Amino acid sequence: MVSTSVNRTAATRAAASRGTAVRGKGQSSAPPDRARVRQARAIAKALAELYPDAHCELNFSNPLELLVATILSAQCTDQRVNMVTPALFAKYRSAADYAAADRAELEKLIASTGFYRNKTAAIIGMAQALCERFGGEVPDRLDDLVTLPGVGRKTANVVLGTAFGIPGITVDTHVLRLAKRFGWTTSNDPVVVEQEIAALIPREEWTALSHRMIWHGRRVCHARKPACGACGLARLCPSYGIGPTDPVEAAKLVKTGPVDALR
Repeated sequence: MVSTSVNRTAATRAAASRGTAVRGKGQSSAPPDRARVRQARAIAKALAELYPDAHCELNFSNPLELLVATILSAQCTDQRVNMVTPALFAKYRSAADYAAADRAELEKLIASTGFYRNKTAAIIGMAQALCERFGGEVPDRLDDLVTLPGVGRKTANVVLGTAFGIPGITVDTHVLRLAKRFGWTTSNDPVVVEQEIAALIPREEWTALSHRMIWHGRRVCHARKPACGACGLARLCPSYGIGPTDPVEAAKLVKTGPVDALR
């Protein structure tokens, strides 16, 4: 299922000052060597060829809907979230609606996404903060987004890149795993990983790269047993061989079907 597009006129407004990756504590400011940059950009190009249509799988029609859907997607498939949000978005149309929501009613609507009590608290708290500090509108600055309850850098970068067209690197479990396998990082700290990927890949590619890495992680480069022998990145990946290299055996591991249903 393809997400609904939103007005992207904000994409060009002071983009250089928003959604930027930050340097992790103790990280060197020295740029990566040219060989690492060439390798990373070759992988990014190959991913673009493998997944030219990669995009966010959450359905939404405005930044608030995407923000709520992204909060719901924690420990839940996008497919399940997309089953829940039509009724949710029909009932709650503004930040004020969520801020004044009856907790029990909201919990019931989102129960099937899991961890519904925590998610309900995060959504109501987030909406109250929007009303109190941002006029009920979702801000288009990372520094503002991460001050909202339930919103970390990962969620903020999803909203910036997908709803506002402002480049951001979404370091979820797939992006973290693939970045380590590609040799782009050795860290487990998402902020450090974000900074290290940003040093290798041009800013304008950050959002699309995140989607492509997520798609590849869900389909081919699995956590426990990657399908190395069926991977389009085999010749470029320094971790080739950690999974089956026999093409027939590896092909059996490749997940197909709607990407939003894969984890």
